[in-house]
Amino acid sequence: MHLHILGICGTFMGSLALLARELGHQVSGSDANVYPPMSTQLQAQGIALLEGYSPEHLQPAPDLVIVGNAMSRGNPAVEYVLDQGLPYVSGPEWLARHVLQDRWVLAVAGTHGKTTTSSLLAWILEHAGMAPGFLIGGVPQNFGISARLGDTPFFVVEADEYDSAFFDKRSKFVHYRPRTAILNNLEYDHADIFPDLAAIERQFHHLVRTIPSTGLIVHPHGDVALQRVIDMGCWTPRQTTGGEGEWRASLLAADGSRFEVWLDGALQGVAEWSQTGAHSVANALSALAAARHVGVTPAQGIAALGEFRSAKRRMELLGTFEGVSLYDDFAHHPTAIATTLAGLRAGIGDAPLIAIIEPRSNTMRLGSHAAALAASVASASEVIWFQPPGLDWSLQSVVDASPVPARVETDIDDIIQSVLARAVSGTRIVIMSNGGFGGIHQRMLGALEVKCG
Repeated sequence: MHLHILGICGTFMGSLALLARELGHQVSGSDANVYPPMSTQLQAQGIALLEGYSPEHLQPAPDLVIVGNAMSRGNPAVEYVLDQGLPYVSGPEWLARHVLQDRWVLAVAGTHGKTTTSSLLAWILEHAGMAPGFLIGGVPQNFGISARLGDTPFFVVEADEYDSAFFDKRSKFVHYRPRTAILNNLEYDHADIFPDLAAIERQFHHLVRTIPSTGLIVHPHGDVALQRVIDMGCWTPRQTTGGEGEWRASLLAADGSRFEVWLDGALQGVAEWSQTGAHSVANALSALAAARHVGVTPAQGIAALGEFRSAKRRMELLGTFEGVSLYDDFAHHPTAIATTLAGLRAGIGDAPLIAIIEPRSNTMRLGSHAAALAASVASASEVIWFQPPGLDWSLQSVVDASPVPARVETDIDDIIQSVLARAVSGTRIVIMSNGGFGGIHQRMLGALEVKCG
């Protein structure tokens, strides 16, 4: 069967393409935004990428068109599909029908940490010999690919609350019907489709309603929004993490790189790994709890943490040049910015930390998080805010309220040159964006290589 995917370079749709290819389908796709790591992953797998949304990409007609949620009415390819009566389906529905049916689905939902926790859970199962399938909205470095079918009934899926398609406004995760579910946290996000936090909570309630009474829900103790979700109705056993929860961590290193794991008051072992930050420790506890539900002992899970490598673009170290380290992080929300920078700061002491941030997510572009952005960078030494084209509110207000030296820039070359002039040995540079950011990552790498010889 020939499947054509509209929006194939999105993290979810690109992963879907890998699964379809593994099932034996001929797969092609179109997208207007083609950039790594998804574009390079698809090309490496021999999947044809077509730039733009020309109707000609759908000639001759594929057997089925899988429509990404970034597609809307008025898009030339969407209009052609409808006018020609081509069969089409949303990505989450296709995944549910053709991959998740009859699998033990372990879903990871929440505003923050979905990609990292999904990668971690898949790795813990893999390390324990359980060979899971997975679909993750990024490229976990332990696997080198973002999706695979796997060799056992277990399937880990990053479960997004974003809508499914222009014709299906339910959250993606409502399609997945997990038996094990992690609810990492819950804050307001996706201002382009949700009017308020209550609307997102309602979607999480819909997810909770699909989890069987023989399943398990893992969530942090004390998350007020998630507790409201649970209070709407819950028919599934729960385990909680952190605070007064059943699963707790006791830090042995301030940056979270070493910690004890406790379950019901009993010490399970000591974890030592390369991740940093309290948010990373919270992700680990959730993954350990979910893995235990399918038979992985805490000791096995803790052993796996030491060999875990996070997904690409999640505080990914791109290179170090004469003591200057460059990181890439997929920041999309003030809380994610704050916890990521705080985690790095805890491990580097007073060393210079320069954050370069592009507010690119739909919610940030709408200005919904503008008031929280200034405080989110308190752990940095200095911040450069990039004012991208199309951002119709000024970042100067964020700079004016900044707790650390900050400025707004509109030219990527100027950013690179100014950072190079200030970076000394021991400096950490973190580029934070959920998009390609004009290729700044590779351009900065190249500039550092030239400077450092």
